[in-house]
Amino acid sequence: MINYTTFRKARIRYSDEGKGRAIVLLHGFPENLQIWQEFSAILSKSFRVIAIDLPGMGESENIGYVHTMDLMAKCVHSVMEELNLRRYVIVGHSMGGYVALAFAELFSENLKGLCLFHSTAFADSDEKKIDRDKASVTAKKHTAQFLKVFAANLFADKDDPNIKKLQQITASTSARGVIAALQGMKLRPSREIILKFAQYPVLFILGKKDGIINWEKMLPQTEIPPHKQTLLLEEAAHMGFYEAPKITLRAVRKFAYKCFRDKSR
Repeated sequence: MINYTTFRKARIRYSDEGKGRAIVLLHGFPENLQIWQEFSAILSKSFRVIAIDLPGMGESENIGYVHTMDLMAKCVHSVMEELNLRRYVIVGHSMGGYVALAFAELFSENLKGLCLFHSTAFADSDEKKIDRDKASVTAKKHTAQFLKVFAANLFADKDDPNIKKLQQITASTSARGVIAALQGMKLRPSREIILKFAQYPVLFILGKKDGIINWEKMLPQTEIPPHKQTLLLEEAAHMGFYEAPKITLRAVRKFAYKCFRDKSR
């Protein structure tokens, strides 16, 4: 079921399916909650599944000109407070993982588990920050083409039919939303310390062919949390829920069950 709420005077869209213990699905850049349709349909048979359009994405409105990860995390918390949900597992894809880590810093008491789905606690390098600024310029001038090319570059197989699906999903993202997210990601701090002191399980899902998040550089980070597990996808790039749907869905579902069974956290 699609619903709308208000956060800082901006309309925010979210979906709410199923019953029971809650899983929150956060999309990446420049996506929206539609990327989770298949996951939500299956997970909602066992859990209550909340997927949220982050500010400036999908049908959620922009809030100013820079959407920091903290701002987005506060938006997620606002939605969950409205739903009167207190403890849940958050699954964040790419930028959604950055938001989830900001959420973990701000609202750790609400977390039962955290899944970084092709995401990282590292801050942007100086080179990456320059790339963000270049991308902002391109997106402002050629929004549609930028979104189309960006979506295609997230897959290992350039003939993957899901590329067109993702391009259709991201096509409605506005230039302002794209730029606000790019600038917010550029400003995010390193949050490895959050992983070190996490009192909840953390699942890392990595793709060996990922051109965005290098899996080899991520391996040391996957050892930081006290309660951790890692899924390494041999043939996937940055879109594991499309490129390896069965194995990633099974991993997320199993992880969620584990998080909710543990009564100590």
